[in-house]
Amino acid sequence: MPLTALRRAARETVSGLPREFWWLWTSTIVNRLGAFVATFMALYLTLERGYSASYAGLVASLHGLGGVVSALGSGVMADRLGRRPTLLIAQTATAASIALLGFMHGTVAIAFVAFLVGMTSNASRPAMQAMTADLVRPQDRVRAFSLHYWAVNLGFAFASIAAGFVAEFSYLAGFLIEAGMTLACAVVVFLKVPESRPMLKDEQAADGVTLGAVLRDGRYMAVVGLSCLIAVLFQQGNVALPIAMGLAGLTPADYGLAIALNGFLIIALQVPVMRFIEHRDPRALMIISSLLAGYGFGLTAFAGSVGVFALTVCVWTLAEIGYTPTQAGLAVRLSPVSGRGRYQGMNTLAWSAAALIAPLMSGTVIDHFGPKWLWGLCALVGTLSGFGYGVLMRRLPEERTSAETVPGEAGPEPRPA
Repeated sequence: MPLTALRRAARETVSGLPREFWWLWTSTIVNRLGAFVATFMALYLTLERGYSASYAGLVASLHGLGGVVSALGSGVMADRLGRRPTLLIAQTATAASIALLGFMHGTVAIAFVAFLVGMTSNASRPAMQAMTADLVRPQDRVRAFSLHYWAVNLGFAFASIAAGFVAEFSYLAGFLIEAGMTLACAVVVFLKVPESRPMLKDEQAADGVTLGAVLRDGRYMAVVGLSCLIAVLFQQGNVALPIAMGLAGLTPADYGLAIALNGFLIIALQVPVMRFIEHRDPRALMIISSLLAGYGFGLTAFAGSVGVFALTVCVWTLAEIGYTPTQAGLAVRLSPVSGRGRYQGMNTLAWSAAALIAPLMSGTVIDHFGPKWLWGLCALVGTLSGFGYGVLMRRLPEERTSAETVPGEAGPEPRPA
């Protein structure tokens, strides 16, 4: 591609997004560059502390349970207190709890603080998603969520590499570095990111959205349910895939090579794919992504070598690249402005619940029926989810814009493209 075309593509990728969004994006990069603990936690518990693998699994489950608990509460906070205070509270509490976890001894203490880490770290997600939706024009939201997801994966990729070197020096240093980077993320938000919660018109403000109203929103809850199913599929890459490769006689290094493709492809393809899907029909994208996810994992039933396993990773990674930003944009599109935080909290709950469901489902199916049944079930789930999105996304509502807010009283207005 000529240099001028590359420059034009880069300019079009970043143009039209407000400065406040880029500071929010920067805070995400800072945060994910220090995401060491998730990478080495199992090794820390089993090798450094001498606990069993089952205990390490329990700690991971409690971490996920903390995320489930905080999802709805943090969504309410984002609507009542504002996005910025919720982010600052969540990030400061995350930094404190991660640092504390590095000093904990004893099974109960470690498990309890791991639960706190899961609860505080997940609390920022609804506010982050709601703030992105507040700041960015409706037609730019898929692009914004794509860029955010790209930042998460880019930062985590570098952190995963660095985590190994840090762990060789000191596990405690890893906890403290992540705490410091999370605190730095909060500093960026405090200094550069203003409150974005829309100031609604009087009649809209009076029509407050409760969690009960979210639960009674049948279409939205159906979309949340489908999101949970697809998230359970994506979890199989970390949960069932290493087991299946081990049963096929492959080594942990082989699994590492195959799963590394997931991160590399997201980093390499997220932005180009985003340019392709940005203004496409979201209904078609959700159907295609669901089918790719289901059949990508379904193809694993026929894998027996590293190359074929890697090929299946490529298929469902393409689904992940298209699905994640489109689903985030859809969740915003179906949310009323007055309850955007609560709706995003419910959406976050779906992904947190998947982290709990996937290990239990995978282990049970593999133990009782074998891995091929699990992969066949994945294909079925992807098919049913694609059909569900096709039904639910007919006659989507119009995108909500800043016109719903009182002029001059909303958060920072996006700049024109």
